[in-house]
Amino acid sequence: DEALIDKSAEWLVSCQTYEGGFGGVQGCEAHGGYTFCGLAALTLLGKGRLAHLPSLLKWLVFKQMRYEGGFQGRSNKLVDGCYSFWQAASFPIIEMLLNNEGDHLNKCLFDNKALQEFIMICCQDKSGGLRDKPDKKRDLYHTCYTLSGLAIAQHSLGARSDIIGGDANAVLPTHPVYNIVLAAEQKAKSYFSRLETTS
Repeated sequence: DEALIDKSAEWLVSCQTYEGGFGGVQGCEAHGGYTFCGLAALTLLGKGRLAHLPSLLKWLVFKQMRYEGGFQGRSNKLVDGCYSFWQAASFPIIEMLLNNEGDHLNKCLFDNKALQEFIMICCQDKSGGLRDKPDKKRDLYHTCYTLSGLAIAQHSLGARSDIIGGDANAVLPTHPVYNIVLAAEQKAKSYFSRLETTS
C-alpha cells in the first residue's frame, strides 16, 4: 500500500547528516546502525539513489580504522565487532546501486582482509562466540553481527581468495540487506512470490 510508505524515502534521506552517514532522526549524529538501516530501507523502497552516495561512501571508508582493521560506529569512538556488519554491509548495497547506474566495480570498497583479521584475532572468545573487543565478554548480539560481518568481508567483490586462514574459516555468504544466508533469501523470495495478493 503506497499510503504506508508515502514520504518514507524523503524522511530517511533527511536523516543523512553533513558527515555522510545517517542519524536516528534529523539532526542527530551519524551512526553505523542507523546508516545501515537507512540505506537498506531506501534500497527496499527502490530509492537507494536518493542517498548522497559520495558523502556516505567517504563516511563509511573513514569508519574502518587503519590500525585495528575493524569499524567504529561513530566518529571518535573505538572499534566494535558488531560494526563489522553494520558498516561493512553498506558497501555491497552501495556497490549494487552504483552497478545499477553503470558504474561497474571490480574490487572491494573496504579492506576486507583487515576486517577479517580484526574479527579472527580480536573478537573471538576462547570459549566460543564473538565479542565487541578483546576486553569484553562474548554475547549473542556480537556473535551474530560480527559473524555476519565476517560473511560480508569474505564474500565482497574479489574477496573469495582473501579468506584469512583458508577455507576452514569460510562462512556462507549473507544477503547484505536482510542478513540471512543467500539460500534462505532465495527460498523466502520464492515462497512469497507465489502468494496471492489481496486488494
